[in-house]
Amino acid sequence: MNRFFARYFLLIFPAAFAAGAWAQAPQHVAEASSRSSKGSPSHVLPSSKYKLFGTLPVSSKSVEARRLLETAVNQYENVMLEESVATAKKAAEKDSNFALAYAVWAFAARRGEPNAEMRQKARQLAKNSPPEEQLLVRWMTSVEDQNLLPAIASMNDLLAKFPEDKHILYLTSEWLYFQQNYERSRVMMEQILRIDPNFPPALNMLGYSYVESGNPDPLKALNYLRHYSEVQPNLPNPEDSLGEVSRYAGRDDESLEHYSHALKIDPKFITSQIGLGDTSTLMGNFSRARAEYDKATVIATISRDTFHIAYQKALISFWEGKPSDGFNALDSLAAKAHEAKEPYAEDEILLGRALLTADYAEQLKRLEAMETMFSATVSGMSEGDRNPALSEILRDEVRAHLALGHIAAAQTVVAKLEALATSTGDQIADDNFDSTRGFLALQKGEYAAAIDGLSSDSHSPLLVQQLSLALEKSGDVSGAQKCRARLKFLRSPTVEWFLVTHPNGFQATNEEGSAAN
Repeated sequence: MNRFFARYFLLIFPAAFAAGAWAQAPQHVAEASSRSSKGSPSHVLPSSKYKLFGTLPVSSKSVEARRLLETAVNQYENVMLEESVATAKKAAEKDSNFALAYAVWAFAARRGEPNAEMRQKARQLAKNSPPEEQLLVRWMTSVEDQNLLPAIASMNDLLAKFPEDKHILYLTSEWLYFQQNYERSRVMMEQILRIDPNFPPALNMLGYSYVESGNPDPLKALNYLRHYSEVQPNLPNPEDSLGEVSRYAGRDDESLEHYSHALKIDPKFITSQIGLGDTSTLMGNFSRARAEYDKATVIATISRDTFHIAYQKALISFWEGKPSDGFNALDSLAAKAHEAKEPYAEDEILLGRALLTADYAEQLKRLEAMETMFSATVSGMSEGDRNPALSEILRDEVRAHLALGHIAAAQTVVAKLEALATSTGDQIADDNFDSTRGFLALQKGEYAAAIDGLSSDSHSPLLVQQLSLALEKSGDVSGAQKCRARLKFLRSPTVEWFLVTHPNGFQATNEEGSAAN
């Protein structure tokens, strides 16, 4: 399972790894200029006799609390997120002053139900912790806050202090991966395998890396994941990852087999149950897809999963060519999410609803209503999540304006997006700003600038499609072919994938207007 860099990482940070680790790739993780001399790795930091994984000094004198926290970290690395949260909570109960226990608790929870209270408690308790524990707490809490500079500074200090610690390497390289810094993340993951060739989390992430990078290699990706499953034959996630990457590679029957195997290992492994529905949708087996989503609903333990499953189920109507049914389902689901005060679900549902509206004027109205909703603090959503969500809404507004020929209005929204990216320092907002500049440049026939801007997000099928067009118009036939190959491996039952693959069919069946493309 793999659940969803730029300028600051273009600088060189030579101390992070041994020279051999960088022989394969000259680009290094950046050093942030904001690092304080007090926390600099050039200073000898006082150590504690109490250590996590035998390397990281921590404050807790409780053997049981440290053992539990090691288990929680292992669970997080193996994508057992709910289990990681529960185990970190137990560690905090064993030692209520253990800062890192609260930090891991919040860090694992951020990909499900964020816990700002535990994050703040970790910060407060870290003041009395060893410097090394403080560093890891500072990095984790900065990542949760989407506070880029402190996150980079803490990461660099951690890597310099613990260049051979596979857990530190994994946690930080995973973060870089989710920031779409695939090449640097891959170098770090391969460094981990030089330390431990059978380290499961690195095998998992390398499997995804080789289908989600600029030059996909599905055979290499699947080989890493098969090794992962051999190392951990009794855990569901290796089979889940094989199911997802097999689907990306168009191997649908194998995808179903791997998801089913994961569920034999753990019948409540919800991502595999959802995966069966997702793959069945793409295969056109809509009755099975609905049945699999219904099973997922039964085992869901958090409301966000429940809403996401219902959303995926509603999208089936569009794949069937029944948009009216789909719109009715989405409108009803959005109302329920609003009533339940689930802003993450509401954002996903409303954005999908807007993009599926083929009339661009109507689409724009819906997007502008969303902009109003997410332009101020939203109860139940962290600022670190609200800002990128708002930036995506603004990005799609620009696209709609350009489709309607509203050049000046599009430029006004681009300026809003630039202000958002500048004021928040949010990397996703900055990438979305770059992509809108790419849209404008493509409209003007400025292909070099369009290519530069549209390269900012390799996970958006609509952006990758436009990038392919810009490369083709610029005369870069080879680049356009590579871009189309990249697009092929974004195959998921999402709204963007639907719009990329069904523009003509959507026009034929959509009763609300002309085709979106």
